[in-house]
Amino acid sequence: MIRFGVVGTNWITESFIEAARTITDFQLVAVYSRTEEKAKEFAEKHDVKTTFTSLEEMAQSKDIDAVYIASPNSLHASQACLFMNNGKHVLCEKPLASNSKEGQFMIDTAKRNNVLLMEALKTTLTPNFQVIKENLHKIGKIRRYTASYCQYSSRYDAYKAGTVLNAFDPKFSNGSLMDIGIYCIYPLVVLFGEPKEVKASGYKLASGVDGEGSLLLTYDDMDAVIMHSKISNSYLPSEIQGEDGTIIIDKVNPPEHIEIKYRDGSKEVVSIQQDSNSMVYEVAEFIKLLKANQLESSINSYHNSLITLKILDEARKQVRVIFPADQQVNL
Repeated sequence: MIRFGVVGTNWITESFIEAARTITDFQLVAVYSRTEEKAKEFAEKHDVKTTFTSLEEMAQSKDIDAVYIASPNSLHASQACLFMNNGKHVLCEKPLASNSKEGQFMIDTAKRNNVLLMEALKTTLTPNFQVIKENLHKIGKIRRYTASYCQYSSRYDAYKAGTVLNAFDPKFSNGSLMDIGIYCIYPLVVLFGEPKEVKASGYKLASGVDGEGSLLLTYDDMDAVIMHSKISNSYLPSEIQGEDGTIIIDKVNPPEHIEIKYRDGSKEVVSIQQDSNSMVYEVAEFIKLLKANQLESSINSYHNSLITLKILDEARKQVRVIFPADQQVNL
């Protein structure tokens, strides 16, 4: 069994636990929260006996093999490195870090300690993303990737009423690009690699984070168009356009219905049924790697995570979104 601890007691951790408990060899053994009351409440709900209010004590525990980190983005790097320096494997929520400098430091720490570090970007690990990869050849020379993920945040109402919650606070390295845009960017990187050029625009909120924006990414013989937002909704599908046909993807997070429309007018549905809790696949990948003594995912790889962070860095620079984490010299 792989004995897991969880850092964070929010809804995403709830979803993670629900998914993970369907995977053989997963065992939840510890919960961390800043307050003892919250830690005990969450642990009792999930039938866990061990709680921590000190990350240092949790990292030093001999009863934990791996941790799932679902804390605010700005804490990912320091918390992950603490655990890795204590020999723990880390599954870290997306984005892996606040910026590429932090991301590289995390990767170096993982390598130095011979532990597994993987970004929990679930889309690229789902069966239907694999379907997309396997069917790319059918649409001929690929010329354009378009991805739209625009989802009005329930926390935006509080923001407009004068309360800046974590989702719109630069102190936590948040905003539309980091929370929503990454779901469009990471699959692009996995499929097509690093772009030659990044152009970004967006609307910067008074709090200092971006509320929405767009990216145009240039490759040798194709381009990519990305739209993201936390202050409006979009109902557009995403597409990969080729000279012989187009793959239409209902949504990027996660893809569920995938159809190819060929230039001759014919259509082909290629999507398959997958688990309703798509986090199952990231947990399965993580545990599979550990059981095989592999310390890096070939899909959510260090290379792909770093390229994604570099794109996010450049896009934020152009939109003039700066996080306190960008100013830190040392972790």
